[in-house]
Amino acid sequence: MGDTSPQVRAKPVTFTVGKHDDRGEYLLHLRDYFPGRIWEPGMWSLLGGGREPQDATLEHTVRRELAEEAGLDIADLTPFGTEYATDDAGATVPIAIYAGRWNGDPRELHLTEGVMLAWFTPDDLHRLRIADTTSDLARRHAASRPAGTAPQSGLSSHEECRSTSPHGTVLNVIGVHLYLERPDGTVLLGLRHPDSPFVPSTWHVLAGHCEQENAIACLIREAREEAGLHIKRQDVELVHVVHHIDKAGDRPRMGLFFRTRTWSGEPELREPDKCTQWRFWDPVALPDNLVSYTRVAIGKIQNGELYSETGWPA
Repeated sequence: MGDTSPQVRAKPVTFTVGKHDDRGEYLLHLRDYFPGRIWEPGMWSLLGGGREPQDATLEHTVRRELAEEAGLDIADLTPFGTEYATDDAGATVPIAIYAGRWNGDPRELHLTEGVMLAWFTPDDLHRLRIADTTSDLARRHAASRPAGTAPQSGLSSHEECRSTSPHGTVLNVIGVHLYLERPDGTVLLGLRHPDSPFVPSTWHVLAGHCEQENAIACLIREAREEAGLHIKRQDVELVHVVHHIDKAGDRPRMGLFFRTRTWSGEPELREPDKCTQWRFWDPVALPDNLVSYTRVAIGKIQNGELYSETGWPA
């Protein structure tokens, strides 16, 4: 990463201004977890680093770091602004932000530092371990683009994502779901908040997306964070997998449904901005406003079927 001392650092924001459902995607870097040795250890961040003596300008710093860390050569880089962060010693560090566009698959880059690179939309950032300044920056950049602006480059849609990959590969989102069934056979569902970006005012099982963690660890974390339920790994079993898309052109999703026979705690509203009510429902009398793939999965689980697909064209 080069010099990480409290001096002006140049961080290139390798943005795309492409759109998917009118949302741009941003390239983020999962950093190594070396506390005391690197900036923001174990967090999602932007590619970049400290200025070195051979760098004539901050843009030279940006280009050198991109090349050294990921083998990237961005044709057009423009200053976007200056951010301020606080280092481990409590000093304020100015960070020069550059914006650019790149169209490609980060898995094909030669990453020399950190764990991985991945695309995220601004709506994805709340589930990442990421500095507030970084997530705010991405949202501000997204808001700065005029509404309806067509992308000049970058990942303009998942169809375009497929075409840029030599093998037609599309990254699937992995979600975990808790199938919590009481001895009387009723199943736990939560009513999503009316302002939820995903299926507002609709019933759904307790669910979440995997972060830098395995699926069962994600399930245990989500159950605790969302409902105050405590689950042990040895009590968890996989009971269903649903491979689904919500509508044509959306990113495919793999939903893993886990059952736990034993748990402690009663469902609480730990995140009222996401869920407004927990309730146990009879599987034969489920609410009408239930997420469609969740309805399918519950029926399959009741029948002992392990796999289903929904939303795919016939």
